[in-house]
Amino acid sequence: MLFRQIIHEDLGCASYLVADRESGVAVVVDPQWDTDPYRRLASLHGVRIGHVLETHNHADHVSGHGRLCRRTGATVHVHELAEAEYPHEAFADGWKLELGNLVVEAIHTPGHRPEHTCFLLSDRSRGGDPWALLSGDSLFIGDVARPDLAVEPREGAADMFRSLHERLLVLADEVEVWPAHLGGSLCGGSGLDLKSSSTIGFERRHNRALAIADEVEFVEDQVGSLGDKPPNIERIVGLNRGPLVEDFGNPAPLSPHEVEELVEQGAVVVDGRTNEQFDEAHIEGAISSSSYDTGFATKVSRVVPEGSDIVMVAASSGDERQAAQLLASVGLAVRGYLEGGMTAWRMEERPVHRIELIDPDELARRVDGDSGPAILDVRNAAEYAGEHIPGSLHIPYVELAGRLDELPRDRPVATICRGGKRSGLAASILQRAGFEDVIHVGKGVGVWRDGGHPVESGAAETAPA
Repeated sequence: MLFRQIIHEDLGCASYLVADRESGVAVVVDPQWDTDPYRRLASLHGVRIGHVLETHNHADHVSGHGRLCRRTGATVHVHELAEAEYPHEAFADGWKLELGNLVVEAIHTPGHRPEHTCFLLSDRSRGGDPWALLSGDSLFIGDVARPDLAVEPREGAADMFRSLHERLLVLADEVEVWPAHLGGSLCGGSGLDLKSSSTIGFERRHNRALAIADEVEFVEDQVGSLGDKPPNIERIVGLNRGPLVEDFGNPAPLSPHEVEELVEQGAVVVDGRTNEQFDEAHIEGAISSSSYDTGFATKVSRVVPEGSDIVMVAASSGDERQAAQLLASVGLAVRGYLEGGMTAWRMEERPVHRIELIDPDELARRVDGDSGPAILDVRNAAEYAGEHIPGSLHIPYVELAGRLDELPRDRPVATICRGGKRSGLAASILQRAGFEDVIHVGKGVGVWRDGGHPVESGAAETAPA
């Protein structure tokens, strides 16, 4: 038996390649956009990818099933309720795929989406008892999947409760649990663990959501704890349900002149270097989101206007292609990239813009002085309520472009978050919107507190106009 988990660190997604090596045929479950890892594994172990299984129509990332079909000729299998518009073999609850000693059984588990299905793995060479559950977006490690991405939240939560207690928790304690998402994914709640696997027994004992035995209480708990939804849900689900998507086109290398022309036509420059590199010098109007940090693609998709042409700027050759692949995984197409990066731009002595970078101690000195900056906290509401700088304004970075009129333009604005990443992105959004005196606080509220500066708790007040 060959079993491998492939993790997409940027999105917190997990997918799987499973095979019976004697049969020589492999199955890929919930493939990510970049299909190279599966093809490398199949080649390395001498198996052929013959089947692709989807647990559901994903809402947070674009599936790689179209690319796998093109490259391998594999057949895609998905539940009949998925209403897939691409060539596929539909299945219902209880369907089995048998490849030598490997048996894959479909367990219909609605909740996250009506078509959602888990896959139970058995190995006849080791007794034939189920040994692993590929739980998709149902049972996670430390949490369960959110119920509000396809149906009314309470309806989804009720279906989730029944799927968990009637279909999954009846499995033996020793059955391993391998989910489709890890910590950092927007498809789960705050309890979602970074751990890559668990067992039914361990989750039964330690998963907070499973400890709620009453359906009504479970539903209220799930509905009351929903966080931000993944961006572009309708578009991504449409891509995953519709005709097979094989590519979004290849980003073209662009000269500084070509980049300048595209920007004049409305293209958005996404600068994937570190926030510090961006602050030192960047193209006017560029958005700062480091492609080296997890969550890069999700952040960009939240702030770039829908339908915009995207031009990538990266730190070194090859990084722009990697960043483009990450953006494609959430349904964003990159028009091109600045060939040679900012070095090429500056060699032609083209204008650059800067953002001042300071630390929390310097921020404290400026706040105490005359004409101090307005402090803008761009974390989420729960983070802000837990601890924030007294007098700071609060606008989550994902809402910033639509709430600019709540910020003063007659004084500096200093952006701050937990670690300097979201605040760097927010600072670039403000500068792009015409704010002339923007300051990026490179360290977060925790460093401010550890430096002996005051903090307070409580929900934000409405920011003054």
